[in-house]
Amino acid sequence: MPADWGRHSAASDPGECAALLAAVPPKVEDIGATARNLIAHYRAQAADLPDGTRDDVHLRWLADQLATDQRRHPYPLGVARPVEERLQGCCRDHTLFAVAVLRQHGVPARSRVGFADYFSPDWHNDHVVPEYWEGNRWRRFDPEIESAGPLIPDPLDLEIGDQAPFCTAAQVFALMRSGGIDPASYGVTSGSPFSGEQFVVGEVFYEVAHRYGDEVLLWDGWGALPDPDRPVEGGVLTLLDEVTDLLLAADAGDVQAEARLYSRYLSDGRLSPGDTVTRFSPFGDAPVQVTLRLSER
Repeated sequence: MPADWGRHSAASDPGECAALLAAVPPKVEDIGATARNLIAHYRAQAADLPDGTRDDVHLRWLADQLATDQRRHPYPLGVARPVEERLQGCCRDHTLFAVAVLRQHGVPARSRVGFADYFSPDWHNDHVVPEYWEGNRWRRFDPEIESAGPLIPDPLDLEIGDQAPFCTAAQVFALMRSGGIDPASYGVTSGSPFSGEQFVVGEVFYEVAHRYGDEVLLWDGWGALPDPDRPVEGGVLTLLDEVTDLLLAADAGDVQAEARLYSRYLSDGRLSPGDTVTRFSPFGDAPVQVTLRLSER
């Protein structure tokens, strides 16, 4: 059976800080407000953030994030933190916090990796958002966005579908392979070397890992994840054609596709991180090898 999305992964487990999570109401408004209070975006809010805490972005375990926050602010998570004293992180970290709160309350939740169209009218930004099981459907929301805007009518209940403001990496990869999009406008930001075909391919690896409770950092590397400096190998594209078909079918409710994808993820060393990853850096620092304690499967 696929992962139990109502149970903590290794990354979302709050450890000794479980009571802090339990005190956050499992409502999307409260979760988003608390996530933004704890975590400042290392790029979007860079002007307000000190160099001394930039390594916060490498805190992959929520237990370590919460412990770091509590050393700086030994009080409940809802109490305001000055921007310059917040944890530095990104969408992966806001989403990890969101799914952790929901799981702490027994609500099945998982993170989705893909691209958002609501930060810029002419660019598709790589992004991660949480989704949770709301009785009879998966509901997505964006904890980074406080209110609706011209490109995002309702950040608390994101539309799901091919024309949605957030599309999964699998959706984008399938469109790229069919010639339906130009991947040159997909990536971190316009003008960034981290964009295009290689980047879209890499996002599918992250999507599968996050789906099954291995909420890796967005600059981790492993297996067949492509090097952004080299063309994507044909074998990788063939692999992801198969994986994407299963992802899309699973999202459509095909339980057999879900089971096949999960089995493939566990057995294919090209897809899952295994015991170690190469951790790169958004700041250009030298890569390091990191040993993981991944979720039980």
